[in-house]
Amino acid sequence: QTQLVESGGGLVQPGGSLRLSCAAPGFILDYYAIGWFRQAPGKEREGISCIDSSGDSTNYTDSVKGRFTISRDNTKKTVYLQMSNLKPEDTAIYYCAAARDRWGHVCYTEYPYWGRGTQVTVSS
Repeated sequence: QTQLVESGGGLVQPGGSLRLSCAAPGFILDYYAIGWFRQAPGKEREGISCIDSSGDSTNYTDSVKGRFTISRDNTKKTVYLQMSNLKPEDTAIYYCAAARDRWGHVCYTEYPYWGRGTQVTVSS
């Protein structure tokens, strides 16, 4: 079953931290690049971070650089997004997505497989 499942979201105060997990039990995760996306109310979905299939290369959008860290454990079939120094503008539904890593890219323009998302709310 090619399904991704996000977890780890919740309510956190500004400046706090959360670690999101993206479980991929139906995948041979070694073959897939993973992206994290988010969608805030009234806004379009945006890509925030991605990681290649080996975990050697990562990429971040400017708004999260230095605060978020993407990592993966292919033996556990899980990708993580460690989020620190959270801000109210980070409030969104966070999604992970997978793309077959055919060309060794860090990020892909299309991700065929998506999870259902996990809500992150940053508020005092």
